[in-house]
Amino acid sequence: MKIVSWNINGIRATRSGLKETLDSLDADIICLQETKVTRDLLDEPSAIVEGYNSYFSFSRVRSGYSGVATFCKSSSTPWAAEEGLSGILTNYTGSIGCYGNTDEFLAEELQSLDQEGRAVLTRHRILNSEDKEETLTVINVYCPRADPEKPERKTYKLRFYRLLQVRAETILQNEGHVIILGDINTSHKPLDHCDPSDLEAFEENAGRQWLNQFLGDPASSDKVMAKDGGCGQFFDSFRYFHPTQKNAFTCWCSASGARQTNYGTRIDYIMGNRELVEKEFLDSIIMPEVEGSDHCPVKTFMKCQSIPAPKCPPLCTKYLPEFAGRQQKLSHFLVKKEKLENSTLVSNEVTSSQSSTEGETILTVQKRSSDKLCSNTRKKSKVVANSGQGSLLGFFRPVAQKVPLAQEQEKRDTTNSKKENIEDTITKDFVTDPPALKGNQPQAAFWKSLLKGPPPSPNCKGHGEPCVLRTVKKAGPNYGRQFYVCARPEGHSSNPQARCNFFLWLTKKTGSED
Repeated sequence: MKIVSWNINGIRATRSGLKETLDSLDADIICLQETKVTRDLLDEPSAIVEGYNSYFSFSRVRSGYSGVATFCKSSSTPWAAEEGLSGILTNYTGSIGCYGNTDEFLAEELQSLDQEGRAVLTRHRILNSEDKEETLTVINVYCPRADPEKPERKTYKLRFYRLLQVRAETILQNEGHVIILGDINTSHKPLDHCDPSDLEAFEENAGRQWLNQFLGDPASSDKVMAKDGGCGQFFDSFRYFHPTQKNAFTCWCSASGARQTNYGTRIDYIMGNRELVEKEFLDSIIMPEVEGSDHCPVKTFMKCQSIPAPKCPPLCTKYLPEFAGRQQKLSHFLVKKEKLENSTLVSNEVTSSQSSTEGETILTVQKRSSDKLCSNTRKKSKVVANSGQGSLLGFFRPVAQKVPLAQEQEKRDTTNSKKENIEDTITKDFVTDPPALKGNQPQAAFWKSLLKGPPPSPNCKGHGEPCVLRTVKKAGPNYGRQFYVCARPEGHSSNPQARCNFFLWLTKKTGSED
């Protein structure tokens, strides 16, 4: 059994078709994050993919934001599926349950944590390596990012982590194995970050502290209870198999070209409960060769085999009214006219075959009407042929009045004489002495002196290469200001191929450099 997780950064922006993308990942269960699609924007090619059944969670607060989706091959059809972590969004049969004790959360808080479309759960049955049937719940999550400019988002992220832990541990205690995968939006150890400058501040990060108590240490065989109640029941599967691998990153900044220098972080995980990882996992890898997003996929290989359900659970997108044929789409009202004409002819033929008398009458009427229609068409075609097809400008020209032939000829002669005088003037003034060749200058040089472009970019001090002009997008006193930086991709300061620290402001009024 193979499982893949990938922050796809827009499900409708795949370079190839979605089916080709899914097939290329070669997995039984494919979990996508940051789909950036709401239900009203979900099209059929993204929702219904041949050979797969899909389960979406949409953002209800913003369009084109967040969102997760799980695609399961037909051979791994889940037995139950559910949207969200709190259970508030569950109003159908076939859900997973096991919500745990959520008394520490307010009802409004639970509603808010599930409004951004950040979690989809699917429950599967597996045949383990000992040929025993067990239950496996896959939790596909896109955890929030803590924006430094918005303190409330940091609180939101930590509360989401807490709700995720309550749900995962409750399912683990009651319903078999659990895998949590997706974009966790926190790099756990300094080994998972390209440049952890301040190690003390690095460890104090609240997201890393949560991961410290949520994840167990593979080197320890005991289930040690953490100080805040966590028992470290889950393993980071990649570090379980590759505990010391360096430069293993899953996310890079696209704007700075950091992927070229592998200047990134590892924030995408596949985490499984301790027993499952130890007994059923074979390997867990990162796939940096797969492009198309600012993240790369992560993949795990397992010994167990999936036992498919005979029928997809109710959350499956193929049951949505817009895809199940129960709700008409706008395209249904845009039927081609040819189809309607053909259907009318067929109905006429059927009607005429029912009665010969009625058929003769209908044919006679049709013949008369068709003859009349043909005669009208011929008349119209004659008018069109005589008048020709006019242009749009013809509707804005004044209606020309009929003038005698002698006056019209006199008018033409006057116009032609004026034209000749104008052409003679142009020839004398410009053609004999063109400005582009004045002073024996090439024509390109003349236009360059006339139309001055932007000043050339300065060279960076680190490489002596032309810089690139950037604009400040962040809100603040410098918003909208432009500056020059090294054009090379971002990277570690010790990497000579990476961007140097050259920086130069460009003044707005004069275009000169500060």
